[in-house]
Amino acid sequence: MKTVLQGKDNAIHPVLYMAMELSHKKWKLGFSNGERKRVKTVDARDWKALLAEIELAKNKLSSAANCKVVSCYEAGRDGFWIHRALIADGIENQVVDSASIEVSRRKRQVKTDRVDVIALLGLLMRYMNGEKAALHTLRIPTVAEEDDRRLSRERERLLKERGSHSARMKSLLITHGIVLERLTGVARLLKTSRAAVTGYALPPELKSELAREYERYELVDAQIKQLERLQIERAESQDIPAMQNIQHLRSLKGVGWQSSWILNMEFFNWRQFKNTKQVGACAGLTPTPYASGDSTREQGISKAGNKRIRKLMVELAWLWLRYQPDSHLSLWFEKRFGRGGKRMRRIGIVALARKLLIALWRYLEQGVIPQGAVLKAV
Repeated sequence: MKTVLQGKDNAIHPVLYMAMELSHKKWKLGFSNGERKRVKTVDARDWKALLAEIELAKNKLSSAANCKVVSCYEAGRDGFWIHRALIADGIENQVVDSASIEVSRRKRQVKTDRVDVIALLGLLMRYMNGEKAALHTLRIPTVAEEDDRRLSRERERLLKERGSHSARMKSLLITHGIVLERLTGVARLLKTSRAAVTGYALPPELKSELAREYERYELVDAQIKQLERLQIERAESQDIPAMQNIQHLRSLKGVGWQSSWILNMEFFNWRQFKNTKQVGACAGLTPTPYASGDSTREQGISKAGNKRIRKLMVELAWLWLRYQPDSHLSLWFEKRFGRGGKRMRRIGIVALARKLLIALWRYLEQGVIPQGAVLKAV
């Protein structure tokens, strides 16, 4: 009689990897112990189901009950609350820049949540095993640091909304030949204005729509002014590093309240830069050369960083030329691009924006005033 021993694989794996593909209704979860994979689906934001699937994956993939769990997901609409919840439950997590994920260059490629989560899972394992170029992870702000950005972002959205109301009123009036120069005159126009040339009275429905549009315009305008007052009050009254940096930045001639506020809250307040290359890259102001064989060309700036900072720095660079004409940066721009045409100056202003951003970073970090710059009179 032969006794056949049927062995069972009881190998214990020290790490369980988990990738998450998020959508509004469902979350696709991919698990791996480094050898085998498991893919499951849970309802979006069902945290108990997520934790239950992690425990089940440990059992199915022969991982220890107390093994280290490493996860990742793409940055998107859900923000960072998932990251904070995972960290609170003892799970090491990485939030991934979605633009850094490798994709096939085939003309037609399979695109499903299952395929995506398995691909992300593979990249996570490569990243955790030492291949740091496999994924670009994000620096996560604290809840307070994230909340500090709300004022400037709300103001930005309200400015666009106010502009849309203004454009709508002007468009309505131009259909009757009336050119509106100042919006403060809308209330008077509603009572006295007539169509150009023919002189007929403005139609009643048009006047009603204009009145409602103007009410919305005034409401948004009042909210913008309220936010701006609140920014100034906080910067002047609160003795904390973030507000001190705002005051420090705006001491430079040509740098105003909004510029210093956005630069600090969006960029300098919660990010840690080791060198000037990181500063330029984080704003997406670094060049992207293309050199292959005999083909060499410049593709422009990467635009991979903070779009708000990139836009602001281009505007601030023009202001710097106006208010700091004798600074080293302004003289460099005039020498290099000043004699060129409009296109050359537009190219040069982006280069100046990058140099200026680095100079402002050094000003805050090391107290080095940009060479030749003038401070505002106290």
